[in-house]
Amino acid sequence: MMKYGENGHVGGLRMPRSRGAVSGLLLVVLGAWGALVPFVGPHFNFAYTPDQAWAWTAARGWLEVLPGVSTVVGGLLVAFTGNRLSAMLGGSLAVLAGAWFVIGEQVAPILGIGSAGDPVAATDRKRAALEISYFSGLGALIVFLGGIVLALTTVRLARDVPPLPVAEPEALAATYQPYAPPYQDPAPEVSPDALTTPRAEADRKSAKGWRRQRAGTGAASS
Repeated sequence: MMKYGENGHVGGLRMPRSRGAVSGLLLVVLGAWGALVPFVGPHFNFAYTPDQAWAWTAARGWLEVLPGVSTVVGGLLVAFTGNRLSAMLGGSLAVLAGAWFVIGEQVAPILGIGSAGDPVAATDRKRAALEISYFSGLGALIVFLGGIVLALTTVRLARDVPPLPVAEPEALAATYQPYAPPYQDPAPEVSPDALTTPRAEADRKSAKGWRRQRAGTGAASS
């Protein structure tokens, strides 16, 4: 692990502790709610059966206390650690605990854990509010926050990368070299009459040869 002292940049597995502070504290609050609400809810007529305050059952321990405590532990790891691996561990623990809040009530009979009870509600609206507050909605929110934590801790932001050192103006001036075009051989000088004179002489020779040829042809025909 390496930490850059300049400009607050960090590297390796280190990260700023402030990055997961808010998400971690929210996870702690949600986990505490999930673990304590089955025991204090009866005081406010907001509970599952058995409708008794601080009544312990194995199902409550497995389905509510265990994922709630796991979420609190994960939130504390995220909120107070400066290490990426610890923050990722806390985020993963929160995601698993939130998923257990969502599906635990459905798989509990298969695993022989028991039932969390029935919602103490006279209307469908209150029954839905109990289900969302105790299990499905609470778990979905915990999974969402845990996913945010994992996204923030697994990706290195631009501010985590140390800036490249900038050379001083004097050093840049010392290393500066003006641009010089590649060397090319100078083109040979050509006389203005170099192209026209040989052409004219060739035309005159051709004309003389044509006249001789025609004169010879006329003599032969006579």
